Parts: sequence; C-alpha cells; structure tokens
Amino acid sequence: MVDVAAKAETHRVARAAGRIRMLPATLKLIAAGTAKKGDVIGIARIAAIQAAKRTAEWIPLCHPLALTHVDIAFKIDRKAVAVDCIATVETRGRTGVEMEALTAVAAGLLTIYDMCKAVDRGMQLENIALHEKSGGKSGTWMRKK
Repeated sequence: MVDVAAKAETHRVARAAGRIRMLPATLKLIAAGTAKKGDVIGIARIAAIQAAKRTAEWIPLCHPLALTHVDIAFKIDRKAVAVDCIATVETRGRTGVEMEALTAVAAGLLTIYDMCKAVDRGMQLENIALHEKSGGKSGTWMRKK
C-alpha cells in the first residue's frame, strides 16, 4: 500500500455513476416493485452502501477508510430503458474515496442484474466512471462532458 501518513487530513468527496440497460418488461418490473426477489432498488441501495464500506476488502492495496457519508441514488430512465446509479461518498482522511464510489456503483448495478437475471440475462452494465472528486493535494477534478 502507498504510505499516506505524511498527507494532510482533508474533507474528501467522490461521485461516480453507471447504468444498466435491460428489456422494457424488466424495467417495468423494477419500477413497479413487483420483481420476484423483492424491492430491487431498495436492495441494490443497501448493496451499494455495503460495497462502499468494504471496498478495501475487494480491491487489493486499497486503504480501509472510515466513511462519513454514503449517498446512493437510482434513476429510472424509461426512454433509455435503463437504471442509473449515482454514488456520492465522503470521508475526512488522508486518501480519496474514488474507489469507494466506483465500487458502490458496480455493486448496486450488479445487484440489479442478480435480482432480475431470471427474466433478463441480456442486461448490460455501462459507463461506470468517476464523475467528480474533491479534497486532498490534487484538489477538485470533474469529468468533462
């Protein structure tokens, strides 16, 4: 692991997002809350939060961090026949939370896949990416549109 002992503790925030595309009938089940396995969005939210908190267990050499806030938002996009996941993760520490935000998005979308795969094995995860980060020596970074 990288030695971060000499770095200053700062408020650090990262926001990542991604999307899962599916068949219209699958999106209808998710939106109506009638999927056989239960509340897909609610369970995916819990999975995303858990993943953010346990990122260091999944990603080798990633520092375990004490997170101060995790916000997970899901947006149903009927036109694109997709569900978007947006994760915002915060801490006060010596290293950033980009990996925690990205891991949260991936886990949230994978949970949607798992809960709906019986009706739609063709679902596709797309565009998981960091959108913004702030804090630390490098300051603020934002993805260009």
